[in-house]
Amino acid sequence: MNHTQLADVMRPKCLDEIVGQTHLFGERGVIRRMLRQGRLPNMIFYGPPGTGKTTAAAIIAKESGMTFHRLNATTASLADVKEVLKETENVFGAEGVLLYLDEIQYFNRKQQQTLLEYIEDGRVTLIASTTENPHFYVYNAIISRSSLFEFRPVPPEETVKALRRALSYLNESFSKENGEKTASDETLLMIAKACGGDVRRSIGALENAYFASDAEIDAETVAAFDFGVGNFSDDTHFDLLSCLQKSIRGSDPDAAVFYLARLLDKGELLAAVRRLRVIASEDVGLAYPLAVSVTHACCEDAIALGLPEGRIPLANAAILLATSPKSNAAEAAIDAATEAIRAGKGGDVPVHLQSPLFRGYKYPHDYKNHYVRQQYLPDDLCDAVFYHPGDNKTEQAAKAYAEKIRSEEK
Repeated sequence: MNHTQLADVMRPKCLDEIVGQTHLFGERGVIRRMLRQGRLPNMIFYGPPGTGKTTAAAIIAKESGMTFHRLNATTASLADVKEVLKETENVFGAEGVLLYLDEIQYFNRKQQQTLLEYIEDGRVTLIASTTENPHFYVYNAIISRSSLFEFRPVPPEETVKALRRALSYLNESFSKENGEKTASDETLLMIAKACGGDVRRSIGALENAYFASDAEIDAETVAAFDFGVGNFSDDTHFDLLSCLQKSIRGSDPDAAVFYLARLLDKGELLAAVRRLRVIASEDVGLAYPLAVSVTHACCEDAIALGLPEGRIPLANAAILLATSPKSNAAEAAIDAATEAIRAGKGGDVPVHLQSPLFRGYKYPHDYKNHYVRQQYLPDDLCDAVFYHPGDNKTEQAAKAYAEKIRSEEK
């Protein structure tokens, strides 16, 4: 029995066979037009799984004639990267080395920095891919030396084209044993929609339905399969993140762990990490300032470990945040200040705070308790109060300290 995944067999061999990314690879697609004119910059491909990022990189490498290396950041080490970079010493001429780095978001800063010198001087052309927003997970110096291209979910009608090719291949390979099988456009469209723009998943679903069908692959057969996407839509994704945050905000550690587990069960590691980091500042905040540092450390551990081990530090973070005192005073303060700015206030800062002379400015360290009363806000906001301390121990202690030094001022 052949265990090769049909999606791998059916990978496009040329740019014309890539479906759904016409803005990049169509006749007027920007990447195709660059390649025609001999331009191959460092590139970062970002977008959902199954939209053609890996396939496109392999085709570009093949057409470029460069020495091609592929690493997956979930398993590659710094030594693996250095081994590829070492090869540049033996590559001469225009060919060069093209490195495709899949899931770059799993590389830490040091690993990403190792590439900088090589991609800057052209010894390595980098094509990196990520399912996350590169501005959050890719080192800024890498981004500044690369061109970013978004891979969009493939429209169902475009996915059907890939499914037709896959069905033809299945019939060519297996019709002698099982007879030729057919499928209507409606049935193929049903598969494509169920798989949410993921071509790889759609082809896998078709393959299963093919071997579960007789002469025709019909809707009833397709409906018997759980393709894994229909039950986890974008709405469900954001609902679970919302439930996680509301449970932590409501100081319910059991609910927090439950919704975290549901997210991780769907492989949503990075989404959970982002949300826990936000919660640490938004909902715990100044009531327990160390929560931000502890949560950051737990999240870094989770990313480094991956799943399933990464669930443990994230559970620590979720329970810590749920059982911590809560304050949204900092968020309320920054929002109030932003509202004042948008209302046109605070344009002119006090003269004694303006450089370069700072005339009239009083240096607080020259005074008792390192405090002296003076105006910091602009004149039209001099009496404004944006920050209102929360009723937790930490902020009340800070409030008491502020009142003390003001009362002792001479």
